[in-house]
Amino acid sequence: MRPAALVTAFILLVVVGVTAWWQTGSRWRGDQYCFTQPGRVWGTAPMPAGATPSCPASQGVRREVRRGETRVEQFTLSTWQPRALQDALVAEGFTVTRARPDDGIQVEAMLTRAGETVLYTAAHQGEGTFVTLSSSGQR
Repeated sequence: MRPAALVTAFILLVVVGVTAWWQTGSRWRGDQYCFTQPGRVWGTAPMPAGATPSCPASQGVRREVRRGETRVEQFTLSTWQPRALQDALVAEGFTVTRARPDDGIQVEAMLTRAGETVLYTAAHQGEGTFVTLSSSGQR
């Protein structure tokens, strides 16, 4: 094989390797790093219409999620719909094992499915709702 062909093959191999490495870490660089399946609630339920997903901006939380120590997803809804995402999860097999009614600040519930426990919090945010789903990283 000629030296020029070897150099070209080497450069191509490096480009493919760097591209593969970049793609495997792209989730952690983006704003939606906390979602295992974008467009879904907790990786199972379709996202309700009008729900805007987000992840905590904290670098500490980002590290915990990446290490698998914590799992968290956040959603904003423009109107007060405290159970919109909870209902979506229940439709996918989660059970509400404990719930606290609206105290004027937030609604809370513990959801379980197949040994997984999720803390569901829907907080008043002006006229809207800010929902946080969280659990320990073990699934």
